[in-house]
Amino acid sequence: MTSGTSSFYPSKNSPSKHNSHAHIAGKSTMGFTTILLLLVAGLVLSITVAVMLGPVAVAPGTVWRIALSHLPGLDQWIPVTWTRPEQYIVWEIRFPRVLLGVIVGGGLAVTGAAIQALIRNSLADPYILGVSSGASVTATLVIVFGAFGILGRFALPLSAFLGSLAAMLMVFALARVAGRISTTRLLLAGVAVSMMLSAVTSFIVTMAPNEKGIRDAMYWMMGSLAGAQWDTLLIPTLIIAGGTMILLTQYRSLNALLTGEEAAVTLGVNVQTFRMLIVIIASLLTGTVVAVSGSIGFVGLMIPHIVRLMVGSDHRRVLPVSLLAGAIFVVWADVCARLVLAPQELPIGIVTAVCGGPFFVWLLRRSSYSFGGEK
Repeated sequence: MTSGTSSFYPSKNSPSKHNSHAHIAGKSTMGFTTILLLLVAGLVLSITVAVMLGPVAVAPGTVWRIALSHLPGLDQWIPVTWTRPEQYIVWEIRFPRVLLGVIVGGGLAVTGAAIQALIRNSLADPYILGVSSGASVTATLVIVFGAFGILGRFALPLSAFLGSLAAMLMVFALARVAGRISTTRLLLAGVAVSMMLSAVTSFIVTMAPNEKGIRDAMYWMMGSLAGAQWDTLLIPTLIIAGGTMILLTQYRSLNALLTGEEAAVTLGVNVQTFRMLIVIIASLLTGTVVAVSGSIGFVGLMIPHIVRLMVGSDHRRVLPVSLLAGAIFVVWADVCARLVLAPQELPIGIVTAVCGGPFFVWLLRRSSYSFGGEK
């Protein structure tokens, strides 16, 4: 993708006045390590409680005994002290759903952090490039009219992913002028494509032959983890983990972008190529998440801001902390979605929106907050 690895990284010999670390707020290593450990512990606790809660309560010890009994080599060492219904509820229903929440939350938060650095806009989120709208078009075709039925139970996630990929290609085509892509054109192209595809989705929903199709389509577009199954977790996990690792290797370039494009070029970043890399990764991660959970808003918009308040703006710290914080947030949002109106279930997007609105009111009132190291 580039002529050399150094094209993405700032030169160690760059003038000190352009050193990106001078612009990136940070915390001590000890504090960062403590935050990571606390978040890991919080994630384990969140997973445990989320699996425990429901119409049938399950003890925490039973939750982990059932889980560990499915690991190779451990099943013979763990005595069966649970009932068959508990086994089914914990392992087949709740654990896949909670783990999908971990994947979705982590993926959206990491993508949001990268997109905000790329566009240098604190209101940017993973859906700003129109990826979600593309996924919604093909997903509603499946839900309302049964399109792509030949794919069986994979019809919805695969069609949503293909729709997001098509939307990404449209945005790239519209944003490219004279072989170059600017951040402004990319943003405007994303908004334009999103509006057009949202109109197409609305048209498809209005043409639904029955009320159930309309209700199912609207429910999916507001996000849900109800369709989680073990055999659909592997691919999203690999994609989210791979994309996060790539972003982590490029943390210096993400930091440099916060200082502006001209400063980033001075620091040795190939801005055009790096921008394309980030957009591709962000679109892939967002398309994957939308394919398995529908559109869940505010996670990628809100979590990176909270994380920057905790650890500063250095993406070497922002990305892993965002991954954990986003996972915890979505797990608890799903718990609320399941239990607030039990036995009915809320779309998880409603819960995240209820949290996101007050958060931004608070953020606007916080005069000491800075984005990208600037007041």
